[in-house]
Amino acid sequence: MKIIMIGHGMVGHKFIESVLEHVGDDVEITILAEEPRLAYDRVHLTEYFSGKSAKDLTLCRADFADAYGIDLRLNTKAVAIDQSHKTVTTNHGDVLSFDKLILATGSYAFVPPISGNDRENCFVYRTIEDLDAIRAASLNAKSGVVIGGGLLGLEAAKALRDLNLETHVVEFAPRLMAVQIDDLGGKVLRAKIENLGVKVHTQKATSSIEEGATTKHVMKFGDGSELETDIILFSAGIRPRDELARQSGLALGERGGIMINDYCQTSNPDIYAIGECALWQNKIYGLVAPGYDMARIAAKHVTEQTCAEFAGADMSTKLKLMGVDVASVGDAHAMTPNALSYFYADEDTQVYKKIVVNGEKTKLLGAVLVGCAKEYNDLLQMMLNGLALPENPESLIMPGYAQSSAKSGGSGVDLLPDSATICSCNNVSKADICSAIAEGSTSLGALKKCTKAATACGGCAPLVTQVLKSELQRQGVTVNNHICEHFAYSRQELYHLVRVNEIKTFDDLIQQHGHGLGCDICKPTAANILASCWNDFVLKPSHAGLQDSNDYYLGNIQKDGSYSVVPRMAGGEVTPDGLIAVGQIAKEYGLYTKLTGGQRVDMFGAQIHQLPEIWEKLIAAGFESGHAYGKSLRTVKSCVGSTWCRYGVDDSVGLAIFLENRYKGLRSPHKLKMAVSGCTRECAEAQSKDVGVIATEKGWNLYVCGNGGMKPRHAELLASDLDTQTLIKYIDRFFMFYVQTADRLQRTSVWRDNMEGGLDYLKDVVVHDSLGLAAELERRMSYVVGTYQDEWRTAVEDPEVRKRFVTFINAKAEQQQDPHIQFAEVRGQIRPKTEAERDRSRIPVVEA
Repeated sequence: MKIIMIGHGMVGHKFIESVLEHVGDDVEITILAEEPRLAYDRVHLTEYFSGKSAKDLTLCRADFADAYGIDLRLNTKAVAIDQSHKTVTTNHGDVLSFDKLILATGSYAFVPPISGNDRENCFVYRTIEDLDAIRAASLNAKSGVVIGGGLLGLEAAKALRDLNLETHVVEFAPRLMAVQIDDLGGKVLRAKIENLGVKVHTQKATSSIEEGATTKHVMKFGDGSELETDIILFSAGIRPRDELARQSGLALGERGGIMINDYCQTSNPDIYAIGECALWQNKIYGLVAPGYDMARIAAKHVTEQTCAEFAGADMSTKLKLMGVDVASVGDAHAMTPNALSYFYADEDTQVYKKIVVNGEKTKLLGAVLVGCAKEYNDLLQMMLNGLALPENPESLIMPGYAQSSAKSGGSGVDLLPDSATICSCNNVSKADICSAIAEGSTSLGALKKCTKAATACGGCAPLVTQVLKSELQRQGVTVNNHICEHFAYSRQELYHLVRVNEIKTFDDLIQQHGHGLGCDICKPTAANILASCWNDFVLKPSHAGLQDSNDYYLGNIQKDGSYSVVPRMAGGEVTPDGLIAVGQIAKEYGLYTKLTGGQRVDMFGAQIHQLPEIWEKLIAAGFESGHAYGKSLRTVKSCVGSTWCRYGVDDSVGLAIFLENRYKGLRSPHKLKMAVSGCTRECAEAQSKDVGVIATEKGWNLYVCGNGGMKPRHAELLASDLDTQTLIKYIDRFFMFYVQTADRLQRTSVWRDNMEGGLDYLKDVVVHDSLGLAAELERRMSYVVGTYQDEWRTAVEDPEVRKRFVTFINAKAEQQQDPHIQFAEVRGQIRPKTEAERDRSRIPVVEA
């Protein structure tokens, strides 16, 4: 069977993913993609101006087509469909035959028929190429206007604001988001948007766009007023791209759109239409979730699998527009006969909530939430599944309802049927999640990986977490995060006990809050917490016995029993004298030397008794501990930046050195790695680190929660275009919030994946100080920075500490060499001998 798909957007790619689940090698798939790039995430397109690259937004691997044997043709437009001969003709003159044809052509941005709408610096907001053009124009602009105050219009306004332009929104209707929210909600939304510096103009009909006196354009309105601007973005709705279907004779709706049946077939049963080009029962769905549903149904029908029928989609939405929570559920405008509405408004915090119920007060029909949307998931599920209302429906939107319902069981997830859709983007039901939990996916991160729930827009993550907790409890699974049998507390709880009660030793901690003697789990964990809070020397008598083997000897033990020596080279910078000193010391002690990915020199092959001598000489040469052995900051990698590189826009080395010297010694739940790149070419690979910083023309972009290793994870943009002072403030808060709340041995990436609310919540805490913790987090980081000590300097200067660095406690200094540690030579350096190479005669054998 030959399948041709025209279009490779989000919905088209979902069709390909779905169809690949059901076909064998006898199916040939061809994709005709008009754009020059692979499918990308248009839902998060605005983040392109916040620092994400086109690669970040891509939905698939660069080699996905080759991996699955798909004929992918980029920059290729279908220009004709011949229904009778079942062929498609491309703009390159190729004529391709098909058995099944999928139209996933999407939509185009509607541009109102205004005089002057084709002037230079007038754009639509639809593709990455559009955004590149807008960014280029913004370099010589001071102001920008968005025509259209709907969902896409406000997203476009955020883009202009991210480009540091004076931003205006012009809307024909009397309020913003007129389709989704009511007048009172629109009033609150307008106030919040204007508080962010965006100027809103409602009830404005643009009559013409002309040459401006001091700007590129002047917009003239029907009421006689004018507005000058340099850039204009049209975001006044979408129209289905149905021109190819029209030319080929497929049935269309009166106002456009390719007519489809419940299986997404057009008037020709071998041709399917999905997404925003498709018209089902005279409706076009402009959200991604219904498009995904169409894609899955069409994929099964094309491959003759049993499939459900498309039954329409709920158009409820929850968004964060320029940091403002906005949600609309069901019949938000109370259009149902005899409907009743309840309102809650807080003018001080600019929060507005409304629910719509039936006349009998038994069923929820709709809701509007502006400024705070934490009730969205509960209200949506209540509406979709027809759950009974509480006796006082208004309580659903009153402050404190979420907490009280959680305690009492309320309307919670227990009442949802198994068929309830939890993740509409990926069509994941409650039953799917419960099944995954039963099979061992007992964390939010594991459920995301197994079911794909909360991996698209992410809005359902809190609800997925509720299902997880409820199902584990129902199955009788006792889920606790106690660190071990000696402490009935999580790491986070232990941290707060230590901090609040000012506990300084493990003995005091276990006496007050634990029992027994402790173990090799709780002791190192407690040692790490004590170091994070009070920054004492880890080898103090009261702390030394708690440490694992690496911290106990301030070095990483290797496979042969020798240790590594890793001096700090902040930002990867080292002087010639420093390099010479390292070389001389390595040569004197016969150590293997290796340049690492962290941009420093590691030395291997040192025996325990040699460590203080080696470090004494390194300290004399100006080096200090690189903390390669600890759960702490390891390195801050950098490129050469603007100092040397002709592409660099800022001093990445200088910032990297500052950051490494600031956070060196910070003890944390897991190791920390950072990087600073001097431009968006990203030579320092900052977006693969726990904290990454990239220089822009306007400041620094801050990325968090990335990592390499066995499960690489791309870091996410936390904030953009920051000045250096604000950047450091945000990093202080981020690190300390992680130190305080993460689980034992949890990397920042896993911590973020298991965090309810995800990146948005993290932004609220770190950037917007939603918990009111910012000052305290900064103060605690300041304490850590101010009490730093080089652990190796303290160790070599303390005779009692030096005594622990012996191979044999009952041997003289000249007899400390461990005969078990043996080396061979390769490429002019040492390496551990293999088992076959080892000289057994050198190892003393005691006869029984």
